[in-house]
Amino acid sequence: MARSARSSTMRLLYTLCSSSLRPQAQSSTAGLLAGSFQLRHFSAGSAAALRLKEEKEAWWKESLQKLRNIGISAHIDSGKTTLTERVLYYTGRIHEIHEVRGRDGVGAKMDSMDLEREKGITIQSAATYCSWKDYQVNIIDTPGHVDFTIEVERALRVLDGAVLVLCSVGGVQSQSITVDRQMRRYEVPRLAFINKLDRMGADPWKVLNQARSKLRHHSAAVQVPIGLEDDFKGLVDLVNMKAHYFHGSSGEKIVIEDIPADIETLALEKRRELIEAVSEVDDKLAEAFLSDEPIPPIELEGAIRRATIARKFVPVFMGSAFKNKGVQPLLDGVLSYLPCPTEVSNYALDQTKNEEKVMLSGSPAGPLVALAFKLEEGRFGQLTYLRIYEGVVKKGDFIVNVNTGKKVKIPRLVRMHSNEMEDIQQAHAGQIVAVFGVDCASGDTFTDGSVRYTMTSMSVPEPVMSLAVSAVSKDSGGNFSKALNRFQKEDPTFRVGLDPESGQTIISGMGELHLDIYVERMRREYKVDATVGKPRVNFRETITQRAEFDYLHKKQSGGQGQYGRVIGYVEPLPPGSPTKFEFQNMLVGQAIPSNFVPAIEKGFKEAANSGSLIGHPVENIRIVLNDGAAHTVDSSELAFKLAAIYAFRQVLLA
Repeated sequence: MARSARSSTMRLLYTLCSSSLRPQAQSSTAGLLAGSFQLRHFSAGSAAALRLKEEKEAWWKESLQKLRNIGISAHIDSGKTTLTERVLYYTGRIHEIHEVRGRDGVGAKMDSMDLEREKGITIQSAATYCSWKDYQVNIIDTPGHVDFTIEVERALRVLDGAVLVLCSVGGVQSQSITVDRQMRRYEVPRLAFINKLDRMGADPWKVLNQARSKLRHHSAAVQVPIGLEDDFKGLVDLVNMKAHYFHGSSGEKIVIEDIPADIETLALEKRRELIEAVSEVDDKLAEAFLSDEPIPPIELEGAIRRATIARKFVPVFMGSAFKNKGVQPLLDGVLSYLPCPTEVSNYALDQTKNEEKVMLSGSPAGPLVALAFKLEEGRFGQLTYLRIYEGVVKKGDFIVNVNTGKKVKIPRLVRMHSNEMEDIQQAHAGQIVAVFGVDCASGDTFTDGSVRYTMTSMSVPEPVMSLAVSAVSKDSGGNFSKALNRFQKEDPTFRVGLDPESGQTIISGMGELHLDIYVERMRREYKVDATVGKPRVNFRETITQRAEFDYLHKKQSGGQGQYGRVIGYVEPLPPGSPTKFEFQNMLVGQAIPSNFVPAIEKGFKEAANSGSLIGHPVENIRIVLNDGAAHTVDSSELAFKLAAIYAFRQVLLA
């Protein structure tokens, strides 16, 4: 009886406990299930996001790999603009070929200024873009005259590759050397194109040897011409060992055939020469070459690409742009051998870390970094050309000018086709675009505000010639000033100053043609007739060897006199020195009190403004002060300044 009562009590307690615990167990089970579902959902979401990011990156990478930014540079009349005209025609950007000088009343597409068409020269660099075999190619056609060298300078600053055009008759000329030096300065990989093989006296092998000797190119031909001058018929491709002929009214039909028997031996010899030259700078090809294995075209092409991008080799193409021969293989060479934006190392300076060098990824996923490299005054205000190095820029975005700290909005974003514009909504890393309504200077860097990076500026040469100009009519003074201000902003090598003695306006530039063009543009664009004085060349004097000086300036005329003695030497600075005048104080002890040293430096600087030969400034000199003497009463800043001036004059005449 007692046992049954106890067992029933136990059953009751168990039932009560289990009923009270069940809701908690159910809720905890439901919580675990919900948590598990959320975790699965989060994992699926993050995986989808990661997959989307990878797909986007793959798309950007493929887009950038199929992009080329190239410049076409050369000496005057080597055929740069004619070559660009053919490139635009074969890529479908233009539907008719027009010649330079506008003989047919139209003129070449890239020479959009009336002055360019009249004179048959390129004055301003012009940008365009085209498509070739699913690749996007941005092209900048640059001037050949040394007077417009800044146009070449700023184009090469932002390009990833270049085509150096050489004339098969003229060969390597003065401006070819200048342009090649600029390409080296900005570390631009390049191809060479020997043009005008149809001309009388054409000799591509002579030009190739000149490129090796005068330009120090490690180069070899990748093509052999089939005939020369009037017999120029086509080209042999030394990589694939096939002959290319150009048929049709404009050379648009390419016929590929076997190599003619009469030049097969020459082609084999030149192919071996090409393989040898590339093997010297590419280890992978060198192994195959030394083991006497046959080199397949794909391996040779890969080796040429690696060597060209590393700037160890310059492949040489040939043709005649005017006769429509050899342009399409050159375009293939641009795609095959020149780098895409991600294969070029671009660096910025981080302003928050004391200008520490930062390598840019070149990816559109990074923060925006863009360089304003060229300005033009257009119909709709200032047109600013931008090279985007990283990130994405969209129409309507706010961007920050790192150099001024100003935040500006992009009202209009365009792609340039010579003087025509195509509105676009956005542009990404690697592209060259233009924006309207953004007030800035050439060389300014723009970011999205998340970083404070600046790109290194381009090299701007000093003006070499000056002219005195004045407006004929007093009423046109406003337009005269407006024109000079605009030209100065557009062109860093064009300077405007005032002669302190005569009060005349002095314009300075890179040569007589450079200044004549601006005077003519003033007349045409601003309706200002200007009178021009005689050209004055901005000569500079220098010294060739070290010379000692020891000069005592002593003057006594009642009361406090003047006393100062300076001893030291003057020597030329080493070539390529960044400074043009150096003063070094090497005094030991108190022979000259330290408070007089700045006056001595000032005296030497003042004396260097006028040399002893023709009165022009003296440059590339180092002045070292190592001894002297002072008087306790008669020495003064003026006395030591005069001592320095007379010592400098004495040493120049010695």
